[in-house]
Amino acid sequence: MVTLKRAAGHPAARADCKTTRRGLIIGAAAFGVLAGRPVRADGPERLAAIDWAMLETALALGATPVAAAELLLFRKYAVEPAVPDGVADLGLRGALSYEQLVASRPDLILISPWYQNRAHILSRIAPVENLAIYQSGRPPYEAAVAATRALATRIGREAEAERVVAEADAELDVTRERLKPFAGRPMLLMNLGDVRHFRAFGADSMFGDVAARLGLGVAWTAPTRFGAYPTVGVEALATMADATVVNIGPTPPSALDGLRDSPLWRVMPPIAAGRFVNLDPVNPYGALPAARRFARLLADGLATFANG
Repeated sequence: MVTLKRAAGHPAARADCKTTRRGLIIGAAAFGVLAGRPVRADGPERLAAIDWAMLETALALGATPVAAAELLLFRKYAVEPAVPDGVADLGLRGALSYEQLVASRPDLILISPWYQNRAHILSRIAPVENLAIYQSGRPPYEAAVAATRALATRIGREAEAERVVAEADAELDVTRERLKPFAGRPMLLMNLGDVRHFRAFGADSMFGDVAARLGLGVAWTAPTRFGAYPTVGVEALATMADATVVNIGPTPPSALDGLRDSPLWRVMPPIAAGRFVNLDPVNPYGALPAARRFARLLADGLATFANG
């Protein structure tokens, strides 16, 4: 076999060096860690979560990961479940600290299809479990139930999974009763980006799916990608006169402040009629804990309208 050697200054050569250097670091560190670790006979217990929905699910199952990605933002924007202080932060989901991941000595790494392009690297550190919730044509709540059970089976917590699913279903049942006065009413589920634009969530989002399960309508009917339409001008509210506008955080403070002074916003029919609810942050691509949090916050927010 003849191997062609790239010139040292070639960009591809630099990329090869970077990839090789990372591979050597990961490989050497992983070998050092794994060589001194006994083989588990009772299934993986040391979990590392790259995907936030999988982090939520593991925590709900009572399997606290040893490491997870972007914990500062998770605690601020996903909020639930609470992450214990002892969980190591792996840095940004888009720029993981592989060294920290190796040092955390995971038995299993949790990802979703959005991180599949890194599976070949991650699998050099520990086995990878890839569970999907957001798939075209499949309701995310149903997929979250399946993912909860699949992870529980992998880590030997089947009974905990049935508890998690039953508690989520029960909370939605109770919330549906609370929201009976709003049954069938269209909800524009959105996330403000700035004073002129928002992201709209469709029926195929977790928010839209949960709203439908609560007996509510979903006002946004245009096609979405992964459950959301990324950039919508606030003038679109003119075509949704009967909708209740539900803004789901996180929201830039400047956006909310600017709305109060925006003549365009104030003349939009739902806003002029006072049908605007602002909710605390919820993970838009979460699992069953996010679904429960959204349902609870939505019911509390709509309670301000009494019986409408």
